[in-house]
Amino acid sequence: MRLLPPLLVLLLQLTLCVPVAGSPSFSTPSGPEEVRFGISLGGISFMGFLVEYRWGDRSVELNLGTWSFQDLSFSLVGKQYYGPGDFRPFSGLGLWAVLSPSRTEDEQTGVAVLVRAPVGVEWNVDTDHHLGAHISLNRALWIRRKDPGDDYPPSDRIVPLPGFFYVWKRR
Repeated sequence: MRLLPPLLVLLLQLTLCVPVAGSPSFSTPSGPEEVRFGISLGGISFMGFLVEYRWGDRSVELNLGTWSFQDLSFSLVGKQYYGPGDFRPFSGLGLWAVLSPSRTEDEQTGVAVLVRAPVGVEWNVDTDHHLGAHISLNRALWIRRKDPGDDYPPSDRIVPLPGFFYVWKRR
């Protein structure tokens, strides 16, 4: 548990701050600022809606979704895209929270906060339409379970979850 904050700092530096030697995409942005909208399947939720603000090869993505229509998943991730072309790999780092409201008097609202590191590829189908796939590496930071008597700590495991998305840029 003591290695987690230095590991997060290192991942954040590698993802958003440190240029890769010999990569021209870091010195010259690949495009103007843009906002993209889309839908997601898997990853942080069964299905979701996402908004991504991109500038050059970097972006911030907000994803809202649900697993069972009785909960809410929220993710905010900074992403870095690599290289030119129609297939662009990316990596990212951010937070993911899941809220599950109580349904009985014996329950409390369940909350989980996780660190999320997606690694994937995006395909530029045409100018305004993109498909993507990723594996999101997730680790729980804090959990409040629905059972008020359950104070078992979150697992130390890193859980990989696959996800897919479709985004479009509105002109």
